[in-house]
Amino acid sequence: MTDTLSGRDDILAFAHIGDLHLTEGHRENARDFLAIVAQLGAVEGLDFAYLPGDNADNGLPEQYALVRDGLAGLPFPVHVITGDHDMEGGSLDAFYAGLDARRLPYAIDVSGIRCLFLDMCGPGTGGPDFRLGDAQLAWLEGEIQVAERDGLDCALFMHSYPADLKGDGEASRIGHLVSQSRVRLVEMGHTHYNELANDGRTIFAATRSTGQIEEGPVGYAIAAIDRGVVSWRFKELAQPWPFVLVTAPADRRLAHDDAHVVRDAVEVRAIVLGEASITACEVRVDDGPWQVMTRAEGDRRYRASIPWDAACNRLTVRATDAAGGTGQDVVEPATDRTERAVSKGIGSDADSIGAWPEKGLLGTQLGPNRNGRHW
Repeated sequence: MTDTLSGRDDILAFAHIGDLHLTEGHRENARDFLAIVAQLGAVEGLDFAYLPGDNADNGLPEQYALVRDGLAGLPFPVHVITGDHDMEGGSLDAFYAGLDARRLPYAIDVSGIRCLFLDMCGPGTGGPDFRLGDAQLAWLEGEIQVAERDGLDCALFMHSYPADLKGDGEASRIGHLVSQSRVRLVEMGHTHYNELANDGRTIFAATRSTGQIEEGPVGYAIAAIDRGVVSWRFKELAQPWPFVLVTAPADRRLAHDDAHVVRDAVEVRAIVLGEASITACEVRVDDGPWQVMTRAEGDRRYRASIPWDAACNRLTVRATDAAGGTGQDVVEPATDRTERAVSKGIGSDADSIGAWPEKGLLGTQLGPNRNGRHW
């Protein structure tokens, strides 16, 4: 059964708080978690927050109490899934009891996007023995088929890349399912580093850990799906407001549809998050003049229609708030169909776009999966 939540418009926007690995309340990651919740609780414009698993480092009840108490500060829904550390006690009983979490898998429709939340860990034996199991795979296939019938795009929320699934044939089965459907985004944790991959049809996004950090300052990601366009940007905890995310047009690195190629004119859309009211939002092409963007009542996005020339390279959206703060985001629109990504694999980091510092992607893959420590 799929729950339908009334979206405010046709854009899905959410915050992704990376793997917490909480142990004790006085630890730095617990303090950072509370600071992230405090920041997110002070802004409007997000549909929900997402925690991708590895919430309690040892899967203990007292650790889940820290998670539950911290999340109580958020004024919007929170969706929490399982990670391998949540299975450390041999089952997910403490996870479900400690968080009063909804049983996985489940689906919700938000702003015209079917959001599918999966359990990669419960069907396994513990550790990174990631499996979905036949029943969950059948459920997922059914949900995606119904979404296709209803004309809905999908987003998958799971702990790791589909290629990491260990069940017999599961990796190829779900990889094929994703690549042949309207799954626009797969949101993951586990890596401990920020990473975006584009297989030419679907964007895979991993947000780095909050609790076991090996690269860059602590923070969280803001992601959006805007009429099929996926956007993503990491916000460092210490970064001041306002925070700008361009939701259209698609950046060339994330373009995965011929409709994402810009031509003579383009509608620029962006969301702006902050504590103080926004006094101005503007866009410019390359180093040209700034043009005012406007927002209609009830719409989360600022918009502007601007001409586009084949010689243009980038769009910059800048916002200013009543406290005097400024923030900006930059994209490089796709201008040629040949720029679209071509998959090197199915559901893996083989399609990683690499470093993109302006979005918080360092490209070093410092984490337990690749070049980091064995946590």
